[in-house]
Amino acid sequence: MAEIINLRRAKKTHQRQTAEKAAADNRARFGRTKAEKEQAQRLADLEAKRQESHRLEDD
Repeated sequence: MAEIINLRRAKKTHQRQTAEKAAADNRARFGRTKAEKEQAQRLADLEAKRQESHRLEDD
């Protein structure tokens, strides 16, 4: 015979697991230090400057 489960408890458990996964994703995405953010910004600025320097002039 199948095991009897409480659907409300199973639903809450599933919601908690989903929320924890979302929280882990957000920590990875937004949980950077100020120094890491500044370094990423400097690298992006440098890359933009390099790309702009290769642009051809319109005559």
